[in-house]
Amino acid sequence: MGRPDKKAKKRGIRRLFTWKKILGTLFAFCLIGMGALYTVYLLVPVPSANAEATMQSNIYQYSNGKILARTGEINREIVGLEKIPLPVQRAFVAAENKTFYKDNGVDIKGTTRAAWNTLTGKGKQGGSTITQQYVKNFYLSQDQTATRKLKEMVIAVKVDEEMSKSDILAGYINTSYYGRSAYGIQAAARSYYGTDAAKLTTAQGAYLASLLQAPNQYDWTSASATGRKLVEERWNYVLDNMVEMGWLPAAERAGLKFPVPQEPKPLPGMEGQTGYIVEAANQELMRQGVSEEDIKAGGWTITLNIDERKQKDLVAAVDKKLEAKLDRKGDKKDATVQAGATSVDPKTGAVVAMYGGVGATEHWMSNATRRDFQPASTFKPIVLASAVDNRSTTQDGREIGLGTIYNGDSKRPVVGSKIPYAPENEDDWSYGPVSVQRATDKSINAVYAQMIVDVGEEKTKKTALSLGMKDGQDFDPTPAMALGTMGASTLDMAGAYATLDNHGVKVSPSLVKTAQHRDRQVETVRQTGEQVISRRAADTVTRALQGVVDNGSGFRAAGDYEAAGKTGTSENNRSAWFVGYTPELVTAVALFGEDTSGKIAEQVTLTDTIEPGRANGGGFPAQIWGAYTERALNGGSDAEFDLETGGYDSGLDTEPTATGSPTATDEPTQEPTSTATTPPARTTTAPTAPTTAPTTAPPTPTEDPATTPPPTQEPTREPTNTATVQPPDPEVPDSGGDQGVLPPSRTTQQPR
Repeated sequence: MGRPDKKAKKRGIRRLFTWKKILGTLFAFCLIGMGALYTVYLLVPVPSANAEATMQSNIYQYSNGKILARTGEINREIVGLEKIPLPVQRAFVAAENKTFYKDNGVDIKGTTRAAWNTLTGKGKQGGSTITQQYVKNFYLSQDQTATRKLKEMVIAVKVDEEMSKSDILAGYINTSYYGRSAYGIQAAARSYYGTDAAKLTTAQGAYLASLLQAPNQYDWTSASATGRKLVEERWNYVLDNMVEMGWLPAAERAGLKFPVPQEPKPLPGMEGQTGYIVEAANQELMRQGVSEEDIKAGGWTITLNIDERKQKDLVAAVDKKLEAKLDRKGDKKDATVQAGATSVDPKTGAVVAMYGGVGATEHWMSNATRRDFQPASTFKPIVLASAVDNRSTTQDGREIGLGTIYNGDSKRPVVGSKIPYAPENEDDWSYGPVSVQRATDKSINAVYAQMIVDVGEEKTKKTALSLGMKDGQDFDPTPAMALGTMGASTLDMAGAYATLDNHGVKVSPSLVKTAQHRDRQVETVRQTGEQVISRRAADTVTRALQGVVDNGSGFRAAGDYEAAGKTGTSENNRSAWFVGYTPELVTAVALFGEDTSGKIAEQVTLTDTIEPGRANGGGFPAQIWGAYTERALNGGSDAEFDLETGGYDSGLDTEPTATGSPTATDEPTQEPTSTATTPPARTTTAPTAPTTAPTTAPPTPTEDPATTPPPTQEPTREPTNTATVQPPDPEVPDSGGDQGVLPPSRTTQQPR
């Protein structure tokens, strides 16, 4: 009796879910959806052009509220499609929308994917047609919302019905942003290739079309190695698509070479240091999440941390100590000398002054923020900081501090390294057993190459990154890293040293104090943070660097203030640095050798530029630093370092005299490039042998038995005459030792 009831029940359920009813329901939903879309289509009009044509200016002001610059005028000149070569037009289609000439303005599949990614929080995604992108640029905004995306699709369909494909393509090419403040293809052609859009080649057009995907990342002259690789791949992709679509003969394609663009030139009004500072501020805002499009759209009031008086002091110091001695127009070698500097308040992280070069209209690349030159021996204090922070020991188990004895002989093989390495000291000078303090004063390569192995290259790299150095991918874990073989900017080094000055509490230099817009306000970077290395490590380094200024290579930076600092000279003398600090101010100054006479700038040596011989960090960079610091501190300061070294500066009073090495007066004491004459102590004959027979006793327990040289060892070669000093072998990074003639009043001082 129950079976018929069960069947009847099943038949009742089946009656509710018949194929006809399911299909009917789906068809009804489709009709409703189509009706909704049609309603949206009717309700959404094609709007007027957006407000980009009347964009507001951005206002950049000093920390005191005084206006530094106004920017924001659109750099654009509309050109008709007939003035753009056909292959260049096709390059944009091949790059962005191969179905452009066939679709109705919308790529349903691509747009759906992009909308879904936006809704699910996956960020900005591709998928829009050229028509959609034109609509976004010309009629709408850059907002990544579902509402804006729906409007974009509807308006794109209407625009495709009302406008010709040629007009849409022309509008797209003329409204797109290409980087370098260039809107539209005419401005881009002039900015990247110094020509009109009508004269662009196929290869150049393909590069400009490639730029639109990521203008800031793909600008060849400022891109990272990854950025250059990506834009070159994108360029090849565009050309391959043109071949596939029958727009470019394969033979012609095979002969095309990547068209490297020219160096960027700023817009009018960005002369002097203004252009450098504005660009650096924009880059900082972008790192904080403000898009480049938002910045270029205008309407921002950006208050900088730049102190107007200190900024003028820095420029005056460079002009007096460097530029007054150069003939940039009449001497090709002088023209290769570039200066950069960044000054930071170690208590707040505020970037109070910045020097980017001779002027943003003459040399657009900022020497303050560029990272393509090596910091050289200014990295050595970071090795010492890592040693103390990690409580590292020497190969024979002695804890590393300022009194620890190392072998300071030039070309001494590093012990314990997997990679054979035997660096040469400044002037190939062998010091014998020396303390870490003296090795820091004299910037002895042999000591620090051994120390980084004792500490561990990876630990040192970790310390460097925690202090604020960037681009960790450039840190090769080898002993040579101790000599600063990575890339770094003056901004990076000022930040790292500011953290040392701030007793190991992280300082993140910031140029932007506040950034306000009528619709939003940007949260600025937290400029000071957590304890990234121990106070004893930071303060021990400060103690060591006081010795560099008092008794070592940085004596030209000394003044009526307490100071600590380090000199550096890179491989082939391509850069020379002095990074130093007082309790109130941290400043990194660098000179770079750069030949900009060709299409692509090249790094060149500073040797025989400002004066005969090498340009070392203890020379002009230290002098600029001293002149600026004196001005910035109103002639001097009574502030003192409050140091807690935990005993890591002990043992200096027991430093041994190197029995088999030259006497102190025989050591290299003159910077190779400081004068064209040789002082009496720098003879051209070998130093005289000691009158007393050297001891043959084994080293004392405080010395390094594994690395102490034979007691009868003589100098490896005679000191070099300053008028004929040449850079060391290209395979061996220069020491950055920057030895200098010490003033009589400072030669007998002990580090404070």
